[in-house]
Amino acid sequence: MGGDVVRESALAGRVVLWEESARDGAQAKTLMAPGFRVRLAREQGRVFGVDGPRHVVFAAGFPAVCAEEFEAVRRVAVEAEGAVSVAAVCRGRAADVRQAVASVRGTAHARVMVIVPASEAMARVMTHRTAREALELGVALVEEARGLTGGVAVDVCLADATRADHGLLAESAVALTAAGAGVVVLADTVGDQLPSDVARLFTRVRAAADDEVVLASHLHNDLGLGLANTLQALEAGVRVVSSSWLGIAERSGLVATEQLLFLLAHRAQYTARLLGEGADPWWTAPDLTRLPGIARMVSEETGVPLSVTTPIVGTGVGTISTGTPFVHPRLFQPFDPEELMGITPRVVLTQLASARVVRTVAARLGRELDDAQAHAAMAWVKQHAYRTGLAVVDDDAFGCYLEGLHTDVTEDER
Repeated sequence: MGGDVVRESALAGRVVLWEESARDGAQAKTLMAPGFRVRLAREQGRVFGVDGPRHVVFAAGFPAVCAEEFEAVRRVAVEAEGAVSVAAVCRGRAADVRQAVASVRGTAHARVMVIVPASEAMARVMTHRTAREALELGVALVEEARGLTGGVAVDVCLADATRADHGLLAESAVALTAAGAGVVVLADTVGDQLPSDVARLFTRVRAAADDEVVLASHLHNDLGLGLANTLQALEAGVRVVSSSWLGIAERSGLVATEQLLFLLAHRAQYTARLLGEGADPWWTAPDLTRLPGIARMVSEETGVPLSVTTPIVGTGVGTISTGTPFVHPRLFQPFDPEELMGITPRVVLTQLASARVVRTVAARLGRELDDAQAHAAMAWVKQHAYRTGLAVVDDDAFGCYLEGLHTDVTEDER
């Protein structure tokens, strides 16, 4: 296991993000170009500086899809080398494993993740075997992959683990690790688990496995519980957690990388409650100011929108539009977006605008308003919003109004 920086990080209690937006994200009907995957991997690595490979596994793709996908994975492995640990993902078939290894071979911190069914139902569908037989085959595949080259770490994702026998999962995790697996991922493939179920799963499997086993989580968001379930896995001692920028992944996605990373890093007392007192989750603390820019990159590449209500990186973060939040913004926000993420606060005109808000926006546009003008402008803003059916009155429209107001005032004064 020497040289496996992901195992070393997890065993030292550090958190590792298994980034899935380029791989599982494809099942959300998105397609990241090879060059963009390289860029994203590098940018995510920069969040952790020189320790990017120890904190980020970047699942670059599924080489067996086609020749183009193989080349995309290969390009990420070569061009993002040293920024993150790059992984190729494959089915539990010998030919696919060999192909995945070939796509990343010869690069630093390279990995492959082999998907093996863990539940009886999934094993029957994927391999026409029992769950035990499928898991035994997984052990053989790990041994074969480790024999191909000593430079590629091999991980195993146990699909549908949440419907598998917990004792069999623990037994298999021990056998897979003994065969050379670096990380064993327990996946809620269908995304139907409650937080208490996830806590029970990881607690039981960890207790029944030995200390050499490094467990990871891969928890889908079909019931909107991906983040809550991942936090439960962390509280149960898991330190390698799957996530995806903007939450993009199959069906309703995974926990969003930006949300998970922010929650683990922005407030020390939160980190202590999740990971335990005295926990030290980072070799290098993450630079949270990079999150909004990366999220915008991913949104532009994939077409997945950043909405007003997207947590942490959405367009509503750092905006103020009404009375009391305008006067006392810290009373209405859980964190300072400018201090933590470099998002400059912005006052926005909507149908809820007060005279103070109107004056502030006018001043930003270079106009000073007296009381009468401010109240007239406030009335116009509300009328404009309802007339257009759009809550936000953009600066151009308000600027045109102010030009007319300025002209009217000048003529009256004459």
